[in-house]
Amino acid sequence: MKKIFGLALGLMLATGAMAQEAAEFTVVKANPITSIKNQAQAGTCWCYSSLAFIESELLRMGKGEYDFSEMFIVHNTYLERADKAVRTHGDVSFAQGGSFYDVIYGMEKFGLVPEAEMRPGVMYGKELSNHNELTAVSDAVVAAIAKGNHRSLQSNPEGEMLWKKAIEAIHDIYLGERPETFTYEGKEYTPKSFYETLGLNAADYVSLTSYTHHPFYTSFALEIPDNWRWAQSYNLPIDELMEVFDNAIMKGYTVAWGSDVSEKGFTRMGTAVLPEEAKAEDLQGSDMAKWLRMSEAEKKNTPMPLPASQRMCTQEERQLGYDNWETTDDHGMLIYGIAKDANGVEYYMVKNSWGEAGTFKGHWYASKAFVRYKTMNIIVHKDALPKDIRKKLNL
Repeated sequence: MKKIFGLALGLMLATGAMAQEAAEFTVVKANPITSIKNQAQAGTCWCYSSLAFIESELLRMGKGEYDFSEMFIVHNTYLERADKAVRTHGDVSFAQGGSFYDVIYGMEKFGLVPEAEMRPGVMYGKELSNHNELTAVSDAVVAAIAKGNHRSLQSNPEGEMLWKKAIEAIHDIYLGERPETFTYEGKEYTPKSFYETLGLNAADYVSLTSYTHHPFYTSFALEIPDNWRWAQSYNLPIDELMEVFDNAIMKGYTVAWGSDVSEKGFTRMGTAVLPEEAKAEDLQGSDMAKWLRMSEAEKKNTPMPLPASQRMCTQEERQLGYDNWETTDDHGMLIYGIAKDANGVEYYMVKNSWGEAGTFKGHWYASKAFVRYKTMNIIVHKDALPKDIRKKLNL
């Protein structure tokens, strides 16, 4: 999940520039979530979506509402990714992206801190992130070490690698120093002790995917650049993966959703659809026909009409999209509910991290057809799996 870090402002401008009627949806089931956040100009969707998921988990567990610092996890994660890049002489990429597992792993290893302790943008007097300059500086340093012609790397008398101290200092400057202790609601914590009070267990969360180049009901590491920790995902047939979505939501669980949002069907106005391929004569005079005749520039600022029917992809189509790079690990979001449009077509309710953008103020409606085709992987509590699927995975 590596891109979508400069879209929020453009989305808000586009939304404000046009008057439109929002599509109407009827809620079937909606689980509690925390407020919409804005990742702004930072490739940190992986962290925003994962922490949105963890915050929703705490609501489900009756633990109350929390707002965790994304920058605390981001800082720690980037330092470890830099270390991996140097150790592999650049064979592991160093970039802004990450995976859901970086947060699941990170909260257990590093802990969590409240948002108030480490806010985005404060180091350069802003309220939102802009990691463009940070990336330019940190990428150059890591590349110079990882890919440089060095016979050995220098360390201080205490045995600390100097380049590590340099990359840590860069992130301290741009993101802020990570707190060693802090006070929350009158009590003092370390990041680890704060995490331990929440009742979370990292082992309760599983990653699921659906591809045929590995056997079903086994686990494998998704071969995508931002899965640099090589986290394992359980492999399910697509019908069973979709069953997990529905079972989880109806039982009160939310789902961290990794998807490809570069498709035309993922509109910037708040919907994601996969229209049925229809003949031109069948569309004549329809809103969809008018939309298809628009220029690409016009389409960007115009919501796609919700199609009356949508195409349910096959397992083979999913695999081809992954194999030929049409389906990529673009963006992480949170699925928290199910709704129906006026045609009775079912959609998943999505919490995004682009601020209050789009028609639905930061929320998206992704059709089940779109989710079926463009899901890369999900994270969910293992108790949210149907019993028969959990048994097949030996969970």
